[in-house]
Amino acid sequence: MSDVKRIATRESYGNTLKELGAEYDNLVVLDADLAAATKTAIFKKAYPERHIDCGIAEANMMGIAAGLAAAGMIPFASSFAMFAAGRAFEQVRNSIGYPHLNVKIGATHAGISVGEDGATHQCNEDIALMRTIPGMVVINPSDDIEAKAAVRAAVEHDGPVYLRFGRLAVPVINDRPDYKFELGKGVMLKDGTDVTLIASGLTVNSAMEAAQMLEKDGIHARVVNIHTIKPLDEEIVIKAAKETGKIVTIEEHSTIGGLGSAVCDCLCENYPAKVLKIGINDVFGESGSALELLHAYKLDGEGVYGTVKEWLK
Repeated sequence: MSDVKRIATRESYGNTLKELGAEYDNLVVLDADLAAATKTAIFKKAYPERHIDCGIAEANMMGIAAGLAAAGMIPFASSFAMFAAGRAFEQVRNSIGYPHLNVKIGATHAGISVGEDGATHQCNEDIALMRTIPGMVVINPSDDIEAKAAVRAAVEHDGPVYLRFGRLAVPVINDRPDYKFELGKGVMLKDGTDVTLIASGLTVNSAMEAAQMLEKDGIHARVVNIHTIKPLDEEIVIKAAKETGKIVTIEEHSTIGGLGSAVCDCLCENYPAKVLKIGINDVFGESGSALELLHAYKLDGEGVYGTVKEWLK
């Protein structure tokens, strides 16, 4: 797949912020001394007067964002997922979530694909944390096109939004005329009758690759892209369970509290079915290149294929 266009979703984030800056004069961007890495420097170059570097003080940045939102601005508070969701959780919960303020959190460098930075920076718990905050929308886009659409949707949504972006350049898979992004609506990328692979973020591409491999074995896998983990598209999940019987969730996140847990919550209440959760299995990450780590944790296409095929036996 060397000829496939690859773009990191953090790049998509920075580029879309710049575009939106021309459309919304009340849009401001905050960063915690990481503008070059989060790509908010793209916005800063175009609109320096609307970019605030808060320094290495993520909790304070969330408080500033809350104040700006209360004053009618649309603030995007940006940092690595480990710091935006982890270090600043209490401020996000109490200063943004509790008063339901119109703050958007741009969390980059999520998951183990952060790579060589290792376990301290590989946030595999952020979705679980953000899902628990009442009224918080949680979005995990799969590629450049979806990430750009997600940032635009976040601006148009009135209320707090957590946007998860990656460091690794990933294949562009949604480059088609009929692509449509809608908050809370999953997308069926491939139909199938034997099993459904439900994925989010960069693992959507892994699910598609695995489905193609399974097809060669006579296993017809449906693939569903869940870009909005909260609110979850329960309709597409229940329909898949009814029509294929077996569900596999795939995420670059802990199997505790993330996409898999959201899907299981839905099915337990509505249509119990067999579910396999593929993700980070209650362990910390480790240092290594992003692609090596995705392979080691069986989150690439080959790994997902092998795990699903063994489970279906």
